[in-house]
Amino acid sequence: MNAQTPSDLVEGEAAAPELVATSPVMAQFFEAKARQPDALVFFRMGDFYELFFDDAVKASAALGIALTHRGKHAGQDIPMAGVPVHAAEAYLAKLIRAGFKVAVCEQMENPAEARKRGSKSIVRRDVVRVVTPGTLTEDGLLDARGANRLAAVAVRGGQAAVASVEISTGEVECMTVGRHGVAAALAALQPSEILVPDRLFADEVLAQALKAPGGLVQPMASALAEPQAAEARLKRLYGVDTLDGFGALSGAEISALGLIAAHLETTQAGRMPALSPPRRAGEADVMAIDPATRFSLEIERTQTGAREGSLLAAVDRTVTSGGARLLAARLARPLLDPAAIEARLDAVAWFLERREARERARKLLKGSGDPARALSRLALGRGGPRDLGALKGALACGAQLAALIGADPDPLDEAPAEIRRAAQALTPDRRPALAEYLRTLNDGLGPELPAQARDGGFVAPGVSPELEQARALRDDSRRVVVELEMRLQGESGVALRIRHNAVLGYFVETSAKQAEPLLQPPLNAVFIHRQTLANQTRFTTVELADLDARIAQAAERALAIEAEIFETWREAARALAADIQAAAEALAVLDVAAALAEWAEDEQAVRPQIDRSLCFEAEAARHPVVEAAVRRTGAPYTPNDCRLDGAGEAHARLAIVTGPNMAGKSTFLRQNALLAILAQAGSFVPARRLKLGVVDRLFSRVGAGDDLARGRSTFMAEMVETAAILTQATPRSLVILDEIGRGTATYDGLAIAWACAEALHDTNRCRALFATHYHELARLEGRLAHVCNLSLRAKEWNGDLVFLHEARPGPADRSYGVQVAKLAGVPPAVVSRAREVLERLEGQTASPARLNDLPLFAAAAEPAGPMFAGPSEVELALAELDLDGMSPREAMDALYRLKGLAKP
Repeated sequence: MNAQTPSDLVEGEAAAPELVATSPVMAQFFEAKARQPDALVFFRMGDFYELFFDDAVKASAALGIALTHRGKHAGQDIPMAGVPVHAAEAYLAKLIRAGFKVAVCEQMENPAEARKRGSKSIVRRDVVRVVTPGTLTEDGLLDARGANRLAAVAVRGGQAAVASVEISTGEVECMTVGRHGVAAALAALQPSEILVPDRLFADEVLAQALKAPGGLVQPMASALAEPQAAEARLKRLYGVDTLDGFGALSGAEISALGLIAAHLETTQAGRMPALSPPRRAGEADVMAIDPATRFSLEIERTQTGAREGSLLAAVDRTVTSGGARLLAARLARPLLDPAAIEARLDAVAWFLERREARERARKLLKGSGDPARALSRLALGRGGPRDLGALKGALACGAQLAALIGADPDPLDEAPAEIRRAAQALTPDRRPALAEYLRTLNDGLGPELPAQARDGGFVAPGVSPELEQARALRDDSRRVVVELEMRLQGESGVALRIRHNAVLGYFVETSAKQAEPLLQPPLNAVFIHRQTLANQTRFTTVELADLDARIAQAAERALAIEAEIFETWREAARALAADIQAAAEALAVLDVAAALAEWAEDEQAVRPQIDRSLCFEAEAARHPVVEAAVRRTGAPYTPNDCRLDGAGEAHARLAIVTGPNMAGKSTFLRQNALLAILAQAGSFVPARRLKLGVVDRLFSRVGAGDDLARGRSTFMAEMVETAAILTQATPRSLVILDEIGRGTATYDGLAIAWACAEALHDTNRCRALFATHYHELARLEGRLAHVCNLSLRAKEWNGDLVFLHEARPGPADRSYGVQVAKLAGVPPAVVSRAREVLERLEGQTASPARLNDLPLFAAAAEPAGPMFAGPSEVELALAELDLDGMSPREAMDALYRLKGLAKP
């Protein structure tokens, strides 16, 4: 390989003072740039990747590297910038994070091979890869514990589909959704890159949905999403003649998957990753959580973008990268099927009951590496011996785990289905080809594994006789030369030495006086004169010349043989991709189950009861993130109960939550939402008891923030999110709302909050927690059939406010806003003045607290708009009565309740 400086433009000679457009090297660059016009071209020249023209200008600004000019093109100086090959990965990471695509144009041969075609031939180059955010596979460019997905969105016949691929692990998923469900699907995937047919940008709903995840949105030609073309690409990607084996894929799903196939064909330059068959899902399979709710609840990231402080960070006890990614995926998309949820809970319970087995399993898992990503790199031709070592370690670990699971001392207590399936995927006897491959790697890989196959030294002794011979000659060359030197001295009787330099190679050297016999017969037939110096004379022999060539070639030959062996092992891994992927998934499943059991034991979490009812009954529940933070300070955490029933039978469906600022209302709301996520993800929950009827959609409107990018004020953003809740929540949904209406005038805000509470109760009929400082809403308990009041308690003690953080039935008596201002450090004079104003306002008869004086809320007022049209509250209550099954006392209670509802 030629080594040149960043300014070298012509290979094999000094830098030319001027470069014309017809330069062979620049012709190669122009050809590569024409193929990837929207990418920065990393053009390999010796030990550097060079960038030219606008690419150089952009890269120098993004990377902070020097921008130079060298030669001319069309009469203008050529801008140049370069990065060393050995440090290219770090520069690539910066460019990708900055939103660039990078086409890597590599040297496909070394200069010596090029010169075989002629002295003026240049090294052949080609684009071997286009690096984009969604196609990264290198460990240095990826978060080991986070997924890096490439997603695609397509719409056919009014139906939308979202497909995704994790190239670094080979996982492929697709799901059919409604147009309004695209945002929630993408928010769950959190893709790094989204492929979209350009015609879809005209759809306002989809255009907004694409902005939410924050990944790079990549427009694609709409023709690439046409069904026939997409199907053909998908068949090529998987090497099949029909897609029937993947199930009944919809037209939209085929179009979305076809976009991914087209992108991979372009970016991977012919090398396709080892992909699993598409795993299909639907909106009916997972809990829908929109982007605003994910942001509010801080499921995977906090609102500042940090992992620490999120729900995921609080519960993550995984010891493998694959397990961490699987846990994140489960929390991002909780299940809806109680049977599937119970299967996950069974696996957690199995490990929880077996502490010793759990500890041994977690110890084994720590050494399993990341086989899924190692396999992907090998399949794409980017892997090395260390990736083979990762496969060997993972498969060996899997075999030991399978034996551990099968060695349960209680034969009557069979492991749950999820554990059994994982053990079967890891049992060598069930996968003979995989077991044989593991034996090959065990026998063939040496103890020290380099990052790249070209570095050699990774094949163990005894694997290849030819390799042993090459290594012996390479490693024992000094001994061979000494033996030849002694033999030549004995045969000639001359005190000679065998030496080596870069020009002559190996040669025989002696003094000018002692060289005389070597120049005379018969020795001159053996010793061939090479060079005469002032005091020495140099010779060679046929045997020495042959030895010189063999020694020179031995190291190269050893590397070539190891490269051939590596390629054989790499192809074998690709052929076994499905089995290796199954083993990798099994390791991740076991890691998640054991980790959640570890967390459950640490946090005294309990198994939730999951069914298809509409109940939500949490006893002594705790917020997993806040509790951990409070515990670090040494303070106790106060658990709380929450009981809701969407049917309105056992409990109210809507709880109005009041209490002072800082009392914990927002924590209480989020806590119950997170319990639903944990339970349906298949985790135990931090509570004494939780009974949960599966939640199909989770909505959270907690916290305030404007949306300057879209020109929305805080209040407008709040109303947009509230509108989404009121139009999408179903009777099976769970809604938490905090401080609705606070961003506008008091009467306006109170009116909006009241109307929203009525809508949730009467129209959406969903389980809801509604926190507010409008204490007037407490009156809804007496006006609506299925409303209750909860309050977070606080007490004044010696002039100070003490927060009890206890949720108790009934409304709060006051908000204690002035006391909270005092705690916050507001100057005493301001606090004193606030008390005076508050006392005066509370004494006025026209206070907003006199809700019955407001015509808007008078009992005779008719609800307006189609959302509120329908039977009255009395009629609804009557319709729910079971007259034949009521006792006299129950009938009397119902009559009083109806009378109360009918009061003006």
